[in-house]
Amino acid sequence: MKSRTNNFLSKTDILNAADQTFRRFGPDKTSVTDVAKLLGVSHGTLYRHYPSKAALREAVTERWLEEQIIIPLAELVEQAAGSPLQNLRAYVEKLIELKQRSEAQDPELFSMYAAVTGQATELIETHLQRIVSQLGRLVEQGRAAGVLAVDEDSEVTARCIIHATSRFHHPGHAYEWKSPATRGEFLQLWSLLERGLVSPQAHFKAD
Repeated sequence: MKSRTNNFLSKTDILNAADQTFRRFGPDKTSVTDVAKLLGVSHGTLYRHYPSKAALREAVTERWLEEQIIIPLAELVEQAAGSPLQNLRAYVEKLIELKQRSEAQDPELFSMYAAVTGQATELIETHLQRIVSQLGRLVEQGRAAGVLAVDEDSEVTARCIIHATSRFHHPGHAYEWKSPATRGEFLQLWSLLERGLVSPQAHFKAD
């Protein structure tokens, strides 16, 4: 690639090159020099934007999570048109689908995300909070409709749901996802969660 000056090097340029290089060589084998070569700049130029390979990996992971997980889930929340329980289940199942599909179809970036999960606490907590806020909107809608028995803040309940279902979407459990029993175990768990979430008045009305 032709040599470039720092004046023409944008954050998007760097992240695109890093993304491409991580996919080609794998996150562990890729060096900052590899990314710099693809961009046609010195590795020192990249260090002025990202002080370490770890910082660059975090930035790529952050963008990947936004594009592959957060945006599709936000679209689902905006389009939610089912009952409160249906909307909650659809959200969690979509989260599971996105994470498990990424593990199967985008192994290099998923592997980097899994590694960052154990290192970049602030990045992962921000990602988790984005998910909790989205799911919290659906919980609040269910409470307002009188369907969900939620005494706490809606986001507290949403966070509990995410933690309860983490086996099916947290990268630390990816080795379990190919088990034929996984789907049935999720359905059993969700049935239990629903019984705890539905208000007694909603049960009475349904009867």
